[in-house]
Amino acid sequence: MKATDFQDGQTLVVDKPLNWTSFDVVNKLRWNLKQKLKVKKIKVGHAGTLDPLATGVLVICTGKHTKNINELVVGEKTYTGKILLGKSTPSYDLESEYDHEFPIEHITEERMQEVRRSFIGEQDQIPPIFSAKQVDGKRAYDLARAGKEVVLKANRITISAFEIDTTNFPEIGFELSCSKGTYIRSVANDFGKKLNSGGTLIELRRTKSGAQRIEESKSVDEWIQIIRDLDL
Repeated sequence: MKATDFQDGQTLVVDKPLNWTSFDVVNKLRWNLKQKLKVKKIKVGHAGTLDPLATGVLVICTGKHTKNINELVVGEKTYTGKILLGKSTPSYDLESEYDHEFPIEHITEERMQEVRRSFIGEQDQIPPIFSAKQVDGKRAYDLARAGKEVVLKANRITISAFEIDTTNFPEIGFELSCSKGTYIRSVANDFGKKLNSGGTLIELRRTKSGAQRIEESKSVDEWIQIIRDLDL
């Protein structure tokens, strides 16, 4: 592979680090490619946003491959992570502070498995108000942080597989496969509500996005080193 191949088009599988936005990854790789190629512009984009508090598969396209982004976005996604029962936050994850506590003594293994099964299939899901959804031309999270009321429309989603590990209750480990547009934070929040309690997503990792898997990913630093070592 040569550096100029990135201008022609490449698809990179990045293991996104914790606390980075998807755009942080795009900008970092774009800057290094421009330095290597000695150009002012090169197209770089991602196929499917990953929240800052999530890690794992982020598909990055360069050059002419950016035309494939819409096709790549629609692929099924698989995630692993942890849900903490008994507490909730406004953002449904650890981006915001815990604001409510709920009882958990009544929650049984049988009931958790019933609730798990209830998520499988096609359904309507309301996105978190702390999301990048557009409301009257503004991001929902900007309105939410400003203390304004946010009303979001439900999305039609499909969850094809959902397994849980209750060994460390009230922390619930999970693996979930779903369609584009599914908010795992909303799954965590709804999971708690269905148990007459609360639920917060405390850990999330995307292990698969379409055909791209975590096993074939490289870290941002590894991709930067590859770029720097390429022949022009």
